[in-house]
Parts: sequence; C-alpha cells; structure tokens
Amino acid sequence: MTATSPGPLRRDTGDRREDTHTARTALPTLLWIPAVGGFALIALPVFGLAWKADWIRLPELVTRPAALQALELSLRTAFVSTVLCVVLGGPLAVVLARGHLPGLRALRAVVLLPLVLPPVVGGLALLYLLGRAGLVGQYLETWFKIRIPFSTAAVVLAQTFVAMPFLVVSLEGALRMAGERYEEVAATLGARPWTVFWRVTVPLLFPGLGSGVVLAFARAMGEFGATIAFAGSLAGTTRTLPLEIYLQRESDVDAAVALSLLLVAVAALVVVLVRPRSAEGVR
Repeated sequence: MTATSPGPLRRDTGDRREDTHTARTALPTLLWIPAVGGFALIALPVFGLAWKADWIRLPELVTRPAALQALELSLRTAFVSTVLCVVLGGPLAVVLARGHLPGLRALRAVVLLPLVLPPVVGGLALLYLLGRAGLVGQYLETWFKIRIPFSTAAVVLAQTFVAMPFLVVSLEGALRMAGERYEEVAATLGARPWTVFWRVTVPLLFPGLGSGVVLAFARAMGEFGATIAFAGSLAGTTRTLPLEIYLQRESDVDAAVALSLLLVAVAALVVVLVRPRSAEGVR
C-alpha cells in the first residue's frame, strides 16, 4: 500500500502558492527597458549638474548673502503658499469629489488649468487681475491703498496659483478611492453635515494630504515663470532661489550650478523626509 504523508503535501501546496504568487506579481522583462530610459531622462541631467559643479568653491557659492537670502525667501513663501493650498484647496477638493453641482466638470477643468498653462501665463493673468490697472487691483489700490504686485505677497499668490492643483488632485483622488459609503452611513445614523465632514470626510483626506502637501511645497519652491511675471525680481523681497539661479546664469555659471544643486537637494530632502511611506506603497 502506498501512502503520501500530509507534510510534503502541505509543503508542496505552499510552494505552489508561492510560485503562483511570484508569477502573478513578476514584471515583464521588456518593461524594464523604457523604465530605465525614463529614470535616466530624469536622473542624468541632475548628474550632469553634479559633474559641472565646482565642488571646491561650492560651500562659498551657496553661502553667499544673496544665495542665503533667496533660499530663506523661497522656504518662507513656499511654506505660506502651502498653508494657503491646504486651507483653500482642501475644501475645493471636497466640493469636486462630493459635490453634485451642475457644471462640475467645467469647474474641475478650470481648477486644473495651472497644470497645463505655462507659468508665465499664470503670472500675467494675476498681474492683469491684481495689478494697478487690473480688474480687482485698481479698486484695491484706490479704496484700500493695497498694492500686491512686486511684493512678497505677490510671490505667495503666484506660488499658490501654480501649486494648488497638485494638492487638489491628491485630495480628490483620496476621496474618490475611499467612496462615499462612510459618509452615507454617518448621515443615515443622524449625523449633521458638519459633523460628517469633520468626523468622516476629513480623516478620509489624510492618505492624500501628505503627498499633496509635498507636491505643493516642492512646486512652490521651484516656481519661476509666474513669480517673475507677477512679482518681479527684487532682492530680499521677491527674488526667490529660482530667480537668483536665473540671474547668476548670466554672470557666474558656477554659482548658478551650485544654487541649482542646492535647490535639488532641498527638494529631494522634502520628498524623502516628508512624503509618507504609504504614498510609496510601503506597508
């Protein structure tokens, strides 16, 4: 009589399950070719900057008063603009994801316009809205003596204009993935709309909030076109690090490369340290 022990059967079954799982999650070999090409397209220019940099003079170049002033202004304005993105963009994302207004698709298209518009066009739009002769700016200056263009506030507004869609997209995506069942259950149990929002909807925003904040801050830090068109380039007031890099490119290439590496380092640090692990698929 021939018998098979249950032990090997269990081990074999486990091996087959493991093999099936491995086969199911393996990536096609040909997929690596364009993936490596895409990575190279992003990484090699940065390596080119590092190769071009004058590493001996680098500490001196990045610690010049003008460079430190531009870096401090960039960090400060990017932080304020990110806060504005959260305060204004968070409710906007909820309306886009949960609202049932007519024309919501057109509203979403308008919100996403800064993603596809050249930043300089956004700067000109802000200038013709809030400038001295702008649609709103003329009344702000005449009635309240408020002049926004070519000020630090203009830098913040320009950065917020280009960065907010990144936050809105992240938060709206998180809400749509979560669905509306939790809010529906809370409403069925008698919770008021404001209670549903704070106790149910806001926690659903958290998965997308980390990614959205990082993207918004990094985009604000790197903003150039809208800033120079709406705020100009005034040292200590509106000259952020990207503008300082542009100016140095005309007179001192080594300084421009050093400041570019500094901006890359700050952006990478923000993404690595602040971006939540869950956004990368790490459990």
